[in-house]
Amino acid sequence: MNKKPLKTIGILGGMGPAATADLMQKIIDMTKASCDQEHIPMIVDSNTRIPDRTKAIMGEGESPVAEMLASAKRLEAAGADFIIIPCNTAHHFLPEIIDKTGIPFVHMPVETADLLKQKGIKTAAVLATRGTYLSGQYDKVLADKDIRTLNPTPEQQETLMSLIYDYIKRGITEPSALPRSEISALVNNLKSEGAEALLLACTELPLAFSIMNLYDESCVDPTAVLAAAAIREAGAELR
Repeated sequence: MNKKPLKTIGILGGMGPAATADLMQKIIDMTKASCDQEHIPMIVDSNTRIPDRTKAIMGEGESPVAEMLASAKRLEAAGADFIIIPCNTAHHFLPEIIDKTGIPFVHMPVETADLLKQKGIKTAAVLATRGTYLSGQYDKVLADKDIRTLNPTPEQQETLMSLIYDYIKRGITEPSALPRSEISALVNNLKSEGAEALLLACTELPLAFSIMNLYDESCVDPTAVLAAAAIREAGAELR
């Protein structure tokens, strides 16, 4: 008997390009497959024209909605069965585009909150962009699961923003060049305040933490959570 055909994943990417490639690689690595034909078909729109999401939330830049919607429409027209977005901050704008497309989205913050609930996490620290903090989206989805949220101080948020924008998004990935000591101190402070899990809620952060050798068992990578959810939604098995 032939297996049911796998659904096609649409990746609304470009926010940033490295995070988009990271998500695609995670889907490949996490899919149980023994040959090319058992892997999940993917259509990727790496739309680097999408305006900066954090600047838009802060009222300092153009809304990304028009370009996000254009990407979603291209993915739909190309044959995607559902869409995933490898950018946490961009999910703030999802309500403005979700009803304008004919295919569903898999929601990364919601999937991540579900996983933390399954793990029995009571307190989670959210490491993210300023836009994600201002949007409050992780505060909401975690609160819905009765999980306490710890956010870094404004000064620590500036350190995270610098790591994301001044290093990873600029392609500076040499381990010795990254601010490891500052990030390590930030992490230790959050753990001392009771964080059971470190939610790396910007898709550049798992890359940065891996490079700096700071990724440990307390880290939760929403990109990996999204990859697993997409694999299940496509009808494939996790490796």
